[in-house]
Amino acid sequence: MKRVIVLSTLAMTSLLSGCVGYPRLLAEPFDPGGRSLNSISEDSSPRVAGRFVVLTSDRRFSQDVYLYDLQERRLVDLPGLNSLDAIASSPDVSEDGRYIVFAASRQGRSDIYIYDRSIRQLRNLTSDLQMTVRNPTLSADGSTIAFEADANGQWDIFVYDRSGRPIVGPGAMP
Repeated sequence: MKRVIVLSTLAMTSLLSGCVGYPRLLAEPFDPGGRSLNSISEDSSPRVAGRFVVLTSDRRFSQDVYLYDLQERRLVDLPGLNSLDAIASSPDVSEDGRYIVFAASRQGRSDIYIYDRSIRQLRNLTSDLQMTVRNPTLSADGSTIAFEADANGQWDIFVYDRSGRPIVGPGAMP
């Protein structure tokens, strides 16, 4: 069933393969070892941007972020991104695949993280916020991150730039 969910999402973006005029199902191989897009593990929150699919999966006995390159048809190595002490969720990726944003929970605290593939750097964007955060999304060029935060007993939308400065929300410049 999980394979159908991933393929359904990918079918909507089948024009990435260069076929124009009709949708085409992307038939990625199933790999019981978890080295392909489809696996026996629980894969969730797939997002597509350009030639990349980002998702979370429990393939290595922890909830991690995975990036799949549709053009090269392989998982992309993400050194320094995943951690055994964090539960990742809600990933998103920039159009060029350079930036990945996701929520993670560590020791009962949730934060929003951004990973820069070109320099292999993971940064916590919300370490100064004393509230629960969730559901980040990334602009196509990777410059802007929006997410939900439970400020004042309600869920509000916060918008930050890639460096972690608020654009909209508490602390934002008018």
